[in-house]
Amino acid sequence: MPKIVDHDKQKEKLAEATLRIIKRDGMEQATVRNIAKEANMSVGSLRHYFSTQSELYAFTMNLVSERVNNRISQMDFNGPPLEVMTNVLKEVVPLKPETRLEMEVWLAFTARALVDPFLKPLSERVYIELKEGITRIIDGLLLLNLGKPDMNKDLEIERLYALVDGLAMHSILHPDKISAEMVELVIAHHLQTLCK
Repeated sequence: MPKIVDHDKQKEKLAEATLRIIKRDGMEQATVRNIAKEANMSVGSLRHYFSTQSELYAFTMNLVSERVNNRISQMDFNGPPLEVMTNVLKEVVPLKPETRLEMEVWLAFTARALVDPFLKPLSERVYIELKEGITRIIDGLLLLNLGKPDMNKDLEIERLYALVDGLAMHSILHPDKISAEMVELVIAHHLQTLCK
């Protein structure tokens, strides 16, 4: 009887191998040959699922994006609003091994998207999704009547986005210089400064 192969599981297996290689060896080592070897598959099998390396990278980044969105959607949104907002933002900065891996891969992917036109739309989509999340936080402050009445909404969206990006970058590049506790404090303090 022929073996039944779960194609989605095989694609996810290849994406997981890609994540491990990028984390361990860097994006330049995430070659088709290395990924196939890491996944214990042949190059031909990999090509069956992804005809190009860019397709594999895009699938991998979609997987990372889905994981972040799933974690946030499963969060408990009950509790003090500023605490909930801080907790949401903590899911996109590298404070845990899982979010650290995601951010390292995202940074490598973003650099690759600068030179790979196939990846650019996905990079744009993830940028927009994160900006929409930041916008919901600023809108939440205003909707709950917590935000300062003279708040420049567009400016504060950009400022919060830049803060989150900067904290993520510092956490990846200089993990010994900024602790997870400090990142959390900075986020909470910034949200507090936006309030009445």
